[in-house]
Amino acid sequence: MKVRTLKLREAHKSINGNNDINPSFCSVLWDQQALHLVTASSSDPSISIHDPLLPSNPPKILRHHRDGVTALALSPNSTCLASGSIDHSVKLFKFPSGEFETNVTRFTLPIRALAFNKSGSMVAAAGDDEGIKLINTVDGSIARVLKGHKGPVTGLAFDPINEYLATVDSVGTVLFWELQSGGILHTLKGVAPNIISDTSFVNVVSWSPDGETLAVPGLRNDVVMYDRDTAEKLFSLRGDHVLPVCYLSWSPNGKYMATSGLDRQILIWDVDKKQDIDRQKFEDRISGMAWKPIGNALAVIDVMGKYGLWESVVPSSMKSPTEDIPSLKNSNGVLLFDEDPEPSTSGGLSEFGEDSLGESEPCSRKRLRKQSEFEDPDEDIDDELSLLPKTEPRKKVHRSSKDNLDKGNGLRSTVTSARLKMQEAFQPGATPPQRGKRRFLCYNMLGTITTVENDGYSHIEIDFHDTGRGSRLPSMTDYFGFTMASLNENGSVFANPCKGEKNMSTLMYRPFSSWANNSEWSMRFEGEEVKVVALGTAWVAAITSLNFLRIYTDGGLQRHILSLDGPVVTASGLKNQLAVVTHVSDCLPSNDQMLEFRVFDISNGTQPLTGRLPLTPGSHLTWFGFSEEGQLSSYDSKGVLRVFTSQYGGSWLPVFSASKEKSDESYWVVGLNASKLFCIVYKSPDMFPQVIPKPVLSLLNLSFPVASSDLGADALENEFIMNSMHLSQIQKRMEDMAGACLDTTALDDEAFNMEATQDRCILRLIASCCNGDKLVRATELMKLLSLEKSMKGAIKLVAALKLPNLAERFNSILEERLVNESKGTYKSPLLNSNDRASLTADAAISKTMVTSTGKNETPEPRIAFSSPTLSAPLFIKKANKQEHEKSYENQTVNAKTSMEPSNAEKVKSAENVIGVEVKMTGEVLKVQSQRPSNPFLKSSNNQETSKKDLDQLTSLHPSNPFKRTH
Repeated sequence: MKVRTLKLREAHKSINGNNDINPSFCSVLWDQQALHLVTASSSDPSISIHDPLLPSNPPKILRHHRDGVTALALSPNSTCLASGSIDHSVKLFKFPSGEFETNVTRFTLPIRALAFNKSGSMVAAAGDDEGIKLINTVDGSIARVLKGHKGPVTGLAFDPINEYLATVDSVGTVLFWELQSGGILHTLKGVAPNIISDTSFVNVVSWSPDGETLAVPGLRNDVVMYDRDTAEKLFSLRGDHVLPVCYLSWSPNGKYMATSGLDRQILIWDVDKKQDIDRQKFEDRISGMAWKPIGNALAVIDVMGKYGLWESVVPSSMKSPTEDIPSLKNSNGVLLFDEDPEPSTSGGLSEFGEDSLGESEPCSRKRLRKQSEFEDPDEDIDDELSLLPKTEPRKKVHRSSKDNLDKGNGLRSTVTSARLKMQEAFQPGATPPQRGKRRFLCYNMLGTITTVENDGYSHIEIDFHDTGRGSRLPSMTDYFGFTMASLNENGSVFANPCKGEKNMSTLMYRPFSSWANNSEWSMRFEGEEVKVVALGTAWVAAITSLNFLRIYTDGGLQRHILSLDGPVVTASGLKNQLAVVTHVSDCLPSNDQMLEFRVFDISNGTQPLTGRLPLTPGSHLTWFGFSEEGQLSSYDSKGVLRVFTSQYGGSWLPVFSASKEKSDESYWVVGLNASKLFCIVYKSPDMFPQVIPKPVLSLLNLSFPVASSDLGADALENEFIMNSMHLSQIQKRMEDMAGACLDTTALDDEAFNMEATQDRCILRLIASCCNGDKLVRATELMKLLSLEKSMKGAIKLVAALKLPNLAERFNSILEERLVNESKGTYKSPLLNSNDRASLTADAAISKTMVTSTGKNETPEPRIAFSSPTLSAPLFIKKANKQEHEKSYENQTVNAKTSMEPSNAEKVKSAENVIGVEVKMTGEVLKVQSQRPSNPFLKSSNNQETSKKDLDQLTSLHPSNPFKRTH
């Protein structure tokens, strides 16, 4: 075979910072119409756009990077050019104009690889950093970060059918990623050369144009072909390369392949015959190649920055490289940031399940997959995305059957995009199975249930966090293969799915103690399988694949069988309450799960709560349960914890966001209480806690994801919202206890103490508002104070800060509050309209009644359980009516508030004023009609309030201003 030579022309100079000539990695690309050639070099910060028809014309130069350009990618319709550089940035340009569009993302280390998906709606970027970023070109947002490689990622390739992303790193590991879930399907370790010591060439991967085969440089100076679905080695191209292959490129029709090696030659292969048909020798290594999309030619560039065009690559006697190109769906190309996206794009991720060969198969299709000898099951899990719902890729179908399908039904040839599969059912507190390793079946605030498979059966152990609870429970031999469990104080429940036709799903309950022997029981299901289990007080629940909710007593009596509206996602139990989450419908085009929750009261046979379960956009549910106080809670894969509250007719409040914490840590939720989140903290590449070593439980403060305000008091504002939520929870519990005719004294005191805590927080916020000159906001906060002592403290605070107008306004608010309380018309600022109506009715009942003798008699005040008000006066318990009336004889109160200025002392600081304990006594407070020495107070007409007006005032114990008089 004759060896020809090809003359190359210089496009970039391979000169480093010391003016030394060094080999550099260079790239070359064709546009869709073969009208332009794009070149770049890792030693040159500029990008060149050449005219291949007139190579003597000077190229168009794009100078936007500060360092060498290491990666190029063109969108399928050639309207957008992406470039990555050693300067850590990825930039987008309009093509072919070269107009700079945007910096789409930045890394902390150099970028080595870029690739567009087939529609151009997403670009993948990777390099020396840990993690591959999938970026929406519609809005520039980062859709996912894929983590799994141990070395720098040097090659990326979206498969033409848009189901997989193949990646390779500098140590020779190839990963197959499923785009819908972000999980790793296959791991091929050490199948490509180790090139970590040389950055002048890179490991690459490339899909065949029909998407059936992935080509990877091999370890024997060859190219190895792997099956798309099983990752099995199919065959290799091995010929006259005497050194490793450093770059490869498929012809447009997939019949030919060009490979360049470290031996400075290019071989052209007939892939079907597995033999080379032509070759070309060069002076330097060829680091980049690109087949001409229209015509029989190959563009090449070497490590010295010289490029050229190899014409008539394939002999004329053979089929042209552009003949019989596989028919895939035509792309509309990239959608730039200022363009309106097509309805079908949905940010790019909705196309991940798209079947480009005209097949419309259901999401439940199974993968024809064999275990690869290279696959490491322990690494078949991706960071934080491993629990995302997965859609199985399509089966391999022979081309002839595809052609027949297209010919037989023209409608079926229209491609339909498959949406993200609905999230699979999961057990809260369980970890995924790991071959040969112990896993958690249940991890909650009480204890853990672990299992490990051994010789076809499993050993299950139950451990309690409180070692003083009693003797350790003996381990159990599991012959059923239980995969889900739940644990509470009374016992544990286990279940397994179906494993074949003869192995039915089994539900088993084991109490920890019983007065009778053989108290353990089990149920077997034929034609259905258990998906989720839950436990409560004297009941066991199992939700099955037929959407049946089956409820049993702890003795095994079948009590109820309910039909749910949709497939179950998860369930959790606490005492008499069972909470179940189900799917409402298929996922939205934006890949958002549509979930609904229901809370059942098992003892009463009622359903007190139902509604939609909110999730962060693009996330899925990862934990669901009750707090220690019995508050329903959820946690999603984006790291947002929500709790359910009765406020606003029943709403979910975000009380924790992982994004506000350390970015390199993730949290595996175990439980929570009123103020703390109990979780296990783990870092990448771990995706969940391991049983051994024993994980450490961490406590994190709950906090709302408040916006950064202009006060700079985010912590105080968060505390204010959190206290308001706690007050609402206390009031709801008081109402529930009152409805059950239970004593609410303890909650009464707890609510009053919480109001005092909230007042202290509000006072600190008022001080911040005054310092930030936000006086209107300070006035709003003044109206939210509950205790009279706190309002007087606020007046002294603003007086000390020398804000006389604000002090006068505060004093007016206090006067109005006292008058309204004396008339029984005071309305708490924390109440909604319905609550205020209830409070007004209660106040009307407690007004002074006129007896037949014409004397006013004040009835004994009562606690208004039906009113959700949280203000201090409603929590006051007074003595009997005789003592109450006797106290009137010694008390008269003026509607004005006294504030004596002292010229002998200096005005104290704001912090000291807040901390001052204002002494409250039962003595009569009188105010003169006018006090010239106090410019902050309005004049008075020396009118005193009547005994009737005093009836509604708050009475505080003299020795403790935060303790009510009983």
